[in-house]
Amino acid sequence: WALHLKNVTVSLSGQYECSFATYPFGTKAAKIQLIVKAEEEQHYVKEVRLNQTLEIPCLEDTTSENLSNYPLKWLVGENGRKEELVTKEPSWPAVYRNSSTLGRQRVHLGLNNALKIFPTKITDDGRVFSCHVLYHPERVQKSSTTVRVFGK
Repeated sequence: WALHLKNVTVSLSGQYECSFATYPFGTKAAKIQLIVKAEEEQHYVKEVRLNQTLEIPCLEDTTSENLSNYPLKWLVGENGRKEELVTKEPSWPAVYRNSSTLGRQRVHLGLNNALKIFPTKITDDGRVFSCHVLYHPERVQKSSTTVRVFGK
């Protein structure tokens, strides 16, 4: 027996019970608590000096072992548009996109799925880098980091 829910919203959170009559044992029942979470995105601000290495972790509170089992991608946002930088599938090497705003030679994916940018430029100031981890087609965890670049 299964209950299929479509168009799930936070309002469907609650306790669900399934009961049915059996012979000769009587009624059997099982309960499950369903908690529906809204998509959460964590926001950070990272400060870096001009011409230094900028390293942004994908998800601050998740270990790299957990991330290595799921597809993830890094995007950069500027002036209202987002551009994909790096895509990483489990057990496959990272795929770098030809980015017009960031040169491929400046962007690298670290072993812990952190985004590394070297050297930082003044044009990186105010850019928003976001990491999206696809745990399930309907469950994506995101973090975004706004970069502040300072001169020496």
